[in-house]
Amino acid sequence: MTGGIASHWLIYPRHASERCTFLEVSDCISKRLGQPSELPMSLMRRLRRKLFPPHGVVEGYENEELVETILRKTIAFQAEENWPLVANVGSVLDFGGGAGIHYKIARQTSPDTRWAVVETPAMVRRASKLATNRLRFFSEIHDAADWLGSIDLMHSNGAIQYVDDAIGTVKALCAARPATMVWYRVPISNGSAKKETQKSFLSHNGPGKMAVESDKVVKYTRCWIPQASFVDAHQGYALIERGPDPRERGTQHFYFAQIE
Repeated sequence: MTGGIASHWLIYPRHASERCTFLEVSDCISKRLGQPSELPMSLMRRLRRKLFPPHGVVEGYENEELVETILRKTIAFQAEENWPLVANVGSVLDFGGGAGIHYKIARQTSPDTRWAVVETPAMVRRASKLATNRLRFFSEIHDAADWLGSIDLMHSNGAIQYVDDAIGTVKALCAARPATMVWYRVPISNGSAKKETQKSFLSHNGPGKMAVESDKVVKYTRCWIPQASFVDAHQGYALIERGPDPRERGTQHFYFAQIE
């Protein structure tokens, strides 16, 4: 379901004046994850993984081993850089925010922000041990909205494509009436919706690097969302900006603002 289990965690700049080249983006990713500024995997490592893939398979985002990997990597992650998007933001609904990785980054810029993560029930059960008076985890959008009250920002990074009803979920998020809505890494289709099986390695899920006892292949269903349907679902909102997201081929980022 979630961005919490996506492989990359760069917070993409909101305004055109803040954008960088692809190489600069790659460097930003490396810095924010505490990794050397280099390609994620060397050619030899790619070849070795292709010839000798892990034998174990993890199915879906509710898998306990996957959730535990995300949780441990999030706890170990050290956030250091500022995040201009959340400056002066009082409340955030983070759809697909994993074990709170975006909150850890946001605290560097805005330590008093109240942050509600909406995640799978499995992630909520485990990540709730990290909850504070400013960070909470919910499996339902309306519960997160009730706890926050007014919502300054809805943030989602690479998550909407993993839910069963993407358009219905967008509408539910709009119904919570956040002042602004920012989406990253949304797979957009110019035609009809289509589904595919996406694969990754267990060790690649979550922020940063951490050894796992036994690496496995993670499989989950990803939906490509029709562009018109996605935009039209934001009733009561104006589309301020959109464009290709350089971190994942075929995806886009969107910035919506509530129409008063």
